[in-house]
Amino acid sequence: MEISAQRPSDHVVLLDEAGARVGWAPRSTVHGSRTPLHLAFSCYLFDASGRLLVTRRALTKRTWPGVWTNSFCGHPRMEEPMPVAIARHARHELGLSVEDIRTALPDFRYRAVDASGVVENEICPVYLASTSEVPDPDPAEVMDLRWVGTEDLGRAVASTPWAFSPWMVEQLLELADLDVDLLSSSVEQELAG
Repeated sequence: MEISAQRPSDHVVLLDEAGARVGWAPRSTVHGSRTPLHLAFSCYLFDASGRLLVTRRALTKRTWPGVWTNSFCGHPRMEEPMPVAIARHARHELGLSVEDIRTALPDFRYRAVDASGVVENEICPVYLASTSEVPDPDPAEVMDLRWVGTEDLGRAVASTPWAFSPWMVEQLLELADLDVDLLSSSVEQELAG
């Protein structure tokens, strides 16, 4: 992948197999059939009553259009601290601010291929956060959203994993394994098989 000398504002951080930063590339050039390993994040957003926000990806998204997923995902920029990237994407995608950002799965990594052949290949730490604001989603990012109970989400994912993003399905299993309070043990058993 050719990397230009002047870094555009919308870029991703490229990684080597050990997870070390090795450069950057314009985001528009990265996702394809041979997507290089790069840095991303996933965030699970909760309201004051403990409900989790799940979103449905816009039909115009390049990968997994129309699929239900975690609250939001994104890519940090080269020198951008992860909490700043999370706050930036929350504002851009959902029109809200977040607080109490905490790491849940610092080493999450996945590779998945969607129906069109586009590959996701990311080291994608998983974060939990909260908000007291009402989402005002960008329609280019999110076509639908719901606040759900975590047990209801676990049952839905266990029953129809194909309706959800592959990264969320994997993340929920790992969060349950770590006893992160997203899923009850009965739902964890359903997801596991």
